[in-house]
Amino acid sequence: MKIWLDGTLQDLEAARVSVFDHGLTVGDGIFETVKSVDGKPFALTRHLDRLARSARGLGLPEPDLDEVRRACDAVIEANPMPLGRLRITYTGGLSPLGSDRGEQGPTLVVALGEAARRPDSTATVTVPWTRNERGALTGLKTTSYAENVVALARAREQGASEALFANTVGQLCEGTGSNVFVVLDGEIHTPPVASGCLAGITRALTVEWTGAKETDLPLDVLERADEIFLTSTLRDVQGVHRVDARELPGAPGPVTAKAMRVFDERAADDLDP
Repeated sequence: MKIWLDGTLQDLEAARVSVFDHGLTVGDGIFETVKSVDGKPFALTRHLDRLARSARGLGLPEPDLDEVRRACDAVIEANPMPLGRLRITYTGGLSPLGSDRGEQGPTLVVALGEAARRPDSTATVTVPWTRNERGALTGLKTTSYAENVVALARAREQGASEALFANTVGQLCEGTGSNVFVVLDGEIHTPPVASGCLAGITRALTVEWTGAKETDLPLDVLERADEIFLTSTLRDVQGVHRVDARELPGAPGPVTAKAMRVFDERAADDLDP
């Protein structure tokens, strides 16, 4: 396995990041997960645009996106696989212990791991913790991910693959690593970015390709929606057959199944939409 670390491809066993890297000590970093299909990244331009937005939001130096592209290409070429999870991580770099950043510049890591196609539907749970739609990190894809780790562990304990959050005013927001859509009377709805959810790449494409509406939704919409589905880089569009104790028989339902089909067809036609 080869990874990219600060300008070069390195063997996994030899690649090392300092224990004083700000991404480790205080979670001062950003990342993107990109799907790699048969040696080609999907929607890389959109992911790099979001990486740059996250860097600006966190006050990190602007990443060299040409270098990140070269790194992605090099890692994919060095590690051939049919379906992969390409992880781009960009941190505050070597820094003193504490919240202040150091002067040596950021760290860039690009790595690739094998992935498997997800099932057509999955189970989810809601969790008692909330997303802060007004927080300093809202809308940024940062390495400060511990609350997602905690929530996902809760979901796994209950036989689910994803946990769903409300925001501080009780509106449906997002999952730990996914966006959520509901079908009401045949129409597809998803929470707006103002709810505090991440502006997911797959979310945006799904909205564009299906005509889904961005709507403020109460959390209890999950108790009455006709269909529910998730979107993310590696889920693409995935139906939900259970939320907490509520079963949704026949998932993915007809609207979700059409969204899945449309997404697969459009993504196959253009790898960098």
